[in-house]
Amino acid sequence: MPRPRTRSDEELLDAAYALVREGRLTFAAVASATGLSGATLVQRFGTKEALRRRALLRAWDGLEARTRELAASAPGTPEGAVELLVALSGQYDEIDRYADNLLILREDLRDPALRARGAAWERELLAALDARCGEGRGALLAAHWQGAVTWWAFRPESGPLDETLRKSLSALVALF
Repeated sequence: MPRPRTRSDEELLDAAYALVREGRLTFAAVASATGLSGATLVQRFGTKEALRRRALLRAWDGLEARTRELAASAPGTPEGAVELLVALSGQYDEIDRYADNLLILREDLRDPALRARGAAWERELLAALDARCGEGRGALLAAHWQGAVTWWAFRPESGPLDETLRKSLSALVALF
């Protein structure tokens, strides 16, 4: 009879994702973070690559769920689109965290399954933005959003990210 699991896969994947963000994912590091043995982790996930992929897929699940939640509650106006994007940017509020996310983006782009998840999320996000700003404008707004976050990272002294984004994105939607 198998032993009962003391940690759910979700808990382990969350710990693995935190280590991916730090650039130090190993079975030993996950074992240390979770109190399980490396052998137990290998038994559950097989390879480091499989563990990494599952952790990143779980992160995509979370981003998609957050996007749906925000899209369901944001007003159906251009201002609502701005608020949706500002809320999605909460994960970027620190320069180091944003830089870590760029490293993860590199991993997502290298893996076909993860790249497909990114493309699916893009379609979902653009549909939510188009519904608030007009057909085809969601892509413009999303591109501006990502650019604005990147430029903010180079000059965080310009102010808090949410304020910077709200101002920049609002200026763009005013042109619509």
